Amino acid sequence: MANFKLSIEDFEEIDFYIIALHTPLEDYRLAYFLNLHLTIFLSKNKNDVESQVKEGTTSFVRFTFEDKEKFIKWDLVQNKNEIEIFENKTSKDLFSGFDAKFSTSAYLLPEYKKVDYFLKIENAVNEIKINEIVSKINKIESIKMVYAIDSEKIKSKNNLIF
Repeated sequence: MANFKLSIEDFEEIDFYIIALHTPLEDYRLAYFLNLHLTIFLSKNKNDVESQVKEGTTSFVRFTFEDKEKFIKWDLVQNKNEIEIFENKTSKDLFSGFDAKFSTSAYLLPEYKKVDYFLKIENAVNEIKINEIVSKINKIESIKMVYAIDSEKIKSKNNLIF
């Protein structure tokens, strides 16, 4: 019987750009403004990005556009979502007999807690200039801050596989 070995080098890593967006805009309004300024067609994806955190499961809203001519995929994903936790008090004290409801935040990329949204651009390393994209996004009035993130420095890179 023959033995086969696979090494990490055998797998091709998907090249992508990540752009961080700080804005108070709602997700659908941000997608609209990005469509205008970047001449793309982001639309709400039926499949949100699911994530498992210690408090439970959450999902992050996602807008997608696939450029079939250039084979470029654009994903706008929210970074922060609230998880509601219900706790049933069973002890016999003054505050027993009612359910407690807590809310906590979950992040797609926990090392970037201040970022509101991420724009992930796949298969575009030779097709677009990231600095031009960042400067176009920066012209949107409600964007407070925008910058590219080096994908090699992202600790929770597995959260970006969707």
